[in-house]
Amino acid sequence: MSIAAFGSYLPPEVLTVDPAVAAADPMAQSPLFRLPDQRHRIAPTQRAADMVVEAARPMFERLGLEPAGNIDLLITNTLLPDECITGCGAEAAYRLGCDPALVLDLHNGGCGAFPYMLKIARAMISSGEARTVLLANIQNTAGQLFAQPELSGKQSAAIAGDGCGVAYVTGDGRSPVLGVHVRNTPAFAPDMSPATGDGRKYWAAGSGELEIVFDQQKSKEIIDRGNRLVPEVVGELCKQIDIDLGAIDYLVTNQPNRLFLRNWRRALGLEPEQHLDTFDRCGNLYGAAVPVTLDTAIREGRIADGSLVVMAGFAHAGDFAAAAAMRWHN
Repeated sequence: MSIAAFGSYLPPEVLTVDPAVAAADPMAQSPLFRLPDQRHRIAPTQRAADMVVEAARPMFERLGLEPAGNIDLLITNTLLPDECITGCGAEAAYRLGCDPALVLDLHNGGCGAFPYMLKIARAMISSGEARTVLLANIQNTAGQLFAQPELSGKQSAAIAGDGCGVAYVTGDGRSPVLGVHVRNTPAFAPDMSPATGDGRKYWAAGSGELEIVFDQQKSKEIIDRGNRLVPEVVGELCKQIDIDLGAIDYLVTNQPNRLFLRNWRRALGLEPEQHLDTFDRCGNLYGAAVPVTLDTAIREGRIADGSLVVMAGFAHAGDFAAAAAMRWHN
């Protein structure tokens, strides 16, 4: 299995750091906790499928391909699905003018969704169920969930940014995916949950705004998990594919904050320039960070031909983590 190309889309509305907010938060003065310089936010009328189309069409144009007839399988991961029952896959396929035999809308995987989707794509290609796969990671909570009045002033809202990253996966070997490793720890799943303030189910009528909360009694434990998980799954992946950690040319991960980014690369013995991110341009992109950052770096010529690129992330309160490795060829 090979990744033929990446694509990305960032909404046109750009949010910059509010000096008053930054001045009022002493943690924001720290290099490790400083807010991102800018972020992008989707418009109220923008849908996840819109973002997929905006990211995928230019990628297919660069490849000299039409989506029609060239996508056997479409896999999407949307952080905040527009519809409560269905995902955006069918709508995105229709808007792209293609008719995949299979559409999978994954509502789990979180910030580790991109390697997870690669694992599914590899299984489908290996089994002969698909020859070509379009992967789409959509982060769309900054302009929706975090734009709610009660949440907009929180730290999580100040670093969240919207964006979509896509990848076109084929059965050839130009830029081969060398391996994918995932780790599930179901016992950690209850440590993160939706909350509404008034105790109702998220879909029930009421006045409290929907937000995602972590078990406050386990906050230190959850942070410790996050610091460990990415280096651990990267190490496990490299062991599986018999590659030394020192052979990694570039690491691309989810980007919750600067502290995690620093700790992950230090644990893996990487230099700052080897750990690519778009945090200052885009903020926390959740699962979309990996494909958006890779598309940005590749188009800017920052990844040399033949580079070993490792992609990784952990999700939620640590119940899921994943890593994948590819040998990139321009």
